[in-house]
Amino acid sequence: MNVARRQVLAAGALSLLPGIASAREMGGEKRQPNIVFILADDLGYADLSCFGRRDYVTPYCDRLAAAGARLTHSYANSPVCSATRLGLMTARYQYRLDAGLEEPIGPRDTGLPPDEPTLPSLLRQAGYRTALIGKWHLGNLPNYGPLKSGYDYFWGYRGGGIDYLRHEDARGEGLWENGHEIEEDGYLTRLLGQRATQFVDAQRSSDAPFFLSLHFSAPHWPWETPDDRAEAERLTTDPSYRKLAHFDGGNMATYAEMVRRMDEQVGAVVAAVGALPKDRETIIVFSSDNGGERFSDVWPFTGRKTELLEGGIRVPTIVHWPGVFDGGRVVDTPHMTMDLSAMLAAAGGARFPQDRLPDGRDLRAGGFDELPMFWRYNHLDQKAVRLGRHKYLSIAGNEFLFDVIADPMERANLKARMPELFNDLRTRWERWNAAMLPYRDDTFTHGFRGDELADHFGVE
Repeated sequence: MNVARRQVLAAGALSLLPGIASAREMGGEKRQPNIVFILADDLGYADLSCFGRRDYVTPYCDRLAAAGARLTHSYANSPVCSATRLGLMTARYQYRLDAGLEEPIGPRDTGLPPDEPTLPSLLRQAGYRTALIGKWHLGNLPNYGPLKSGYDYFWGYRGGGIDYLRHEDARGEGLWENGHEIEEDGYLTRLLGQRATQFVDAQRSSDAPFFLSLHFSAPHWPWETPDDRAEAERLTTDPSYRKLAHFDGGNMATYAEMVRRMDEQVGAVVAAVGALPKDRETIIVFSSDNGGERFSDVWPFTGRKTELLEGGIRVPTIVHWPGVFDGGRVVDTPHMTMDLSAMLAAAGGARFPQDRLPDGRDLRAGGFDELPMFWRYNHLDQKAVRLGRHKYLSIAGNEFLFDVIADPMERANLKARMPELFNDLRTRWERWNAAMLPYRDDTFTHGFRGDELADHFGVE
C-alpha cells in the first residue's frame, strides 16, 4: 500500500463509527454488546483493498479495518459455503452433523437440526433480538429454516445462490420474509443492505441487545451488476441454468463492481450502527465463508474454493470491537470461523449446553499457536491440519508438509526433511477424524474439473 493510501485510510478511521463507545467510555456497569456478523460469499483473501486488491478499492471495509483489526490468519471451517455456515452457527466442526457431510448441501433433504444449539439461539436465550438478512443454505422447509434455529426474523433466500436481479435460484425459488415467499424489485446486494440498516435503525429504542447476521450473496455467481438485466433474463430462462453455474459469463470488471457494491452496503450498515445510542458497544465482524472463486484474488496463496490449499480456506476477516480489536491492529493468531462464533457467544453471555460444548475457542484467549486446526473435504480425499506455522496436506493421496509462514504458496514439500513433524501431524489428523462422522456413499461433494476451469486441466 502506498503512502497516499495509508493517509486516506488513517483519515477515514478517525471519523469511523463516532457513535460506538467502548466499555471504558461508557462507564458504569458493562452491558451486553450488540453484535453484527457480516459474511461475504466466495470472497477471496485479497479481494479487499486492505488485504491487497490493487485493481479496485473497498473504502468502507478498509476504514472498518483501520479502526478495528485485520485478522490475517483467519480460516473458513470449510472450502465451501454451507459447511462453513454450520461451523459458524454451532461453533463446532461441521463434520459432527449429518448436514456437514454435504459439501455443500445439495439435493438431499438435510440441514441444521432445529434442536441443535446455535449462536443465535443461545444469544436469544441470553436476551438478544436476532435476525438473519441474506443467505441461509442450511436446509429447506418444512424441516429446516432460520426461524427454527434461533432467528427471530429472516429476510433473504434459502439456497446456495440466487440471481441478483430476478431473484430466482436454480429451483425457481426466490426471496423470503420469515416463512413467506415475497417479490421485491432491485439489485440484491442493495436490498440486503437496506434490510440490514432498517433492522439496526429499529433497535434504537430497544433496551435489548441485538445479533444481526448479514450474509451477502456477493460475490458468488451469477456474475451480475445492476446493469446486467439482459444477462439475468438469459440465465433464468435458459434450461441449462440449473447446471450452468455461469461458467460462460463474468469478467474482472463485473466482479470488481459486485465487490464494490457490497462494500457500499457494509458502509451503510456501519453508519447505521454508528447512529445507535452510545450506552452499548457494538462488535462488528466481517469475513467470508470460504476462499475465492473464478475471478477472486487469493494472493499470496494458491488454490480456491473446494480446495484445502490456503487459497481455498484462508479468508479476509475484520473485527471492530472497541477496546479489544481496534486501532488498526494486525492479528496473526491462527483461527477458524467457529472460533469467531465462540468469541461472540462469550461476549454476549451465551452458554453452551454441556453435551454441545464448542470446538471453537474465544479468540481473546491465548495459546492458539499450540492448538491444531483440522479440515477434510471429500472431493479428491483432501485432508489438512495446521499447527503453528506448519501444515499437513493430503490431496488424492499425495502428502505434503508446508511452512505456510515462509512458503504461503505451498511449494516446498518438507515431509522428507521433517519426518517426525510430518508423521505427528498426520497422526493427529487421523485421531481427530476418528471422532467425526464418516462420509456416506450418498454424500455430495463438489470440485472443479478440467472441462470447467482451464487451470484444473487433468482434474476429473
